[in-house]
Amino acid sequence: MKEKLGFAGKIAHAFINSKLTPLIIAASILLGVGSVLMLPREEEPQIIVPMIDIFVQMPGASAKEVEERVARPMEQLLWEIPGVEYIYSTSSPGFAMAIVRFKVGEDEEKSIVRLNQKMFANFDLIPPGASQPLIKPAPLMMSHPGAHALE
Repeated sequence: MKEKLGFAGKIAHAFINSKLTPLIIAASILLGVGSVLMLPREEEPQIIVPMIDIFVQMPGASAKEVEERVARPMEQLLWEIPGVEYIYSTSSPGFAMAIVRFKVGEDEEKSIVRLNQKMFANFDLIPPGASQPLIKPAPLMMSHPGAHALE
């Protein structure tokens, strides 16, 4: 008794009975090996991830007050900067810190300039009692693509 074959079954049957199948498999393997061998690569590529630290002091304020009046509004402004990938912030009594991490491949100098422009354009939003932000570039170089920062 012979079963009726569907479309996929007919294709499989054609490949099983064809004398070209081993040739196609060998050609595919050789093409794959050739591609891997010819692909340019570095042993230890240097990946630059622009990172900038921002420090703000607010003497006498509780951690909750610093978070509500300094850290959250500052984060909202920082998210408006093009190329920002992550923002890590922490608030403690009298002090807030934010780390802005840009996307891999973003120009480091342009990232710093954009951040400075955004912060200086919004100095009027600094709450009373808070210091002006101290902005400190901290570029992170990763030696290989598998390395992860701040995880």
